[in-house]
Amino acid sequence: MSNEFSRTGLLLGEAGMQKLSESRVAVFGVGGVGGYVVEALARSGVGALDLIDHDQVSLSNINRQIIALHSTVGEYKVDVMKRRIADINPACSVLAHRCFFLPETRDEFIFSDYDYVVDAVDTVTAKIQLVLQAKEAGVPVISSMGAGNKLNPAEFEVVDIYRTSVCPLARVMRRELKKRGVEKLKVVYSKEEPKGNGGQRVPGSTAFVPSVAGLIIASEVVKDLVH
Repeated sequence: MSNEFSRTGLLLGEAGMQKLSESRVAVFGVGGVGGYVVEALARSGVGALDLIDHDQVSLSNINRQIIALHSTVGEYKVDVMKRRIADINPACSVLAHRCFFLPETRDEFIFSDYDYVVDAVDTVTAKIQLVLQAKEAGVPVISSMGAGNKLNPAEFEVVDIYRTSVCPLARVMRRELKKRGVEKLKVVYSKEEPKGNGGQRVPGSTAFVPSVAGLIIASEVVKDLVH
């Protein structure tokens, strides 16, 4: 067993670590939530990661995104994360896709190639399409609900989408997925009421809320892949 993952192996066992090393996970969205998902999966020994995002690192990302540094501002997030993964686990195969996932770009991705799909994108249209594509391919998927305008990371829960409350994004997703006949979807969401942010259209965020959501998602992915 690789020394990098010997402590994880004490918990998951040799068979579990082998499963992770043979798994391919696609993470759509490598921002505040998705960046921490990727980080944790790389540090857990997942053998192949697809990173999908078209954004570049900006100064306003530094307060909450793990790949955001003054030295990385202006670089594509997927490129920065790929370089970071290579320094964590050189054996991990990484495909960096500089694009946004949209209904128009769905044919660029073969979902049946993935062992797990993580939805950490922002737009409802993309989130719905991701879920539909994963379900059609028979691939497990977990979706992040709203992490903006929240202050309490202890309010996150892992539940089925139809058991969510409070979260405005989850409300929209429930309605739209029901229309499309999707009967269940594992999500991470917060019961905390959104905080006001001075009427600004851009949501407020912190270092400790999206990161916790990302780490919870990563733990669910690892647990499901191993078991």
